Amino acid sequence: MTDPTNGDPRPRATKTRGQERVDAIKTPSRIELAERIELLERELEEARRSDAEHRNNWHRSAADFANYKRRTDEERSTLGQFANAVLIGKLLSVLDDFDRALESVPSEQAHDPWAEGVQLVERKLRTVLESEGVTPIEAVGQPFDPNLHEAVVHEDTADHPDNEVIGELQRGYRLHDRLIRPSLVRVANNPKEH
Repeated sequence: MTDPTNGDPRPRATKTRGQERVDAIKTPSRIELAERIELLERELEEARRSDAEHRNNWHRSAADFANYKRRTDEERSTLGQFANAVLIGKLLSVLDDFDRALESVPSEQAHDPWAEGVQLVERKLRTVLESEGVTPIEAVGQPFDPNLHEAVVHEDTADHPDNEVIGELQRGYRLHDRLIRPSLVRVANNPKEH
């Protein structure tokens, strides 16, 4: 078979598609390859910097979230502990009424069923309050502490040291470690020590 374009009697070689593609690929020069490598290395370095920055931001966000979670858990716990403080404050006045009622029971009626029933109710109320973290403040015999006591009466006396609590008019209470009601107290005022 002769080549019709130039009259060459040799058969024309036919190329496969793969060979045509290989021929179409331009082989880059060494300079082009070096430039391409340099460009790729810069892109890789930029990607590494970006990755490090994103990783640092992620670590910071994770730490911020952990701190936020810890804070909200602490706030929720504290709120739960003191959410009932208003109700407990109201119940303390009921407990005071029970104390006054039991103090006024005549000794000959102290063992009557009704008096014992009142004592049981008072003990039950006190137990419920204690289970919620309510504790009474011990005042009598202690030095006056304005953080825990409210002085209602200053009594001149030489029988007690100056500023000692010598009487309690109303018991004070704490809810966990927080003061919910100060003790109303009588405080010794020793004129000899001034």
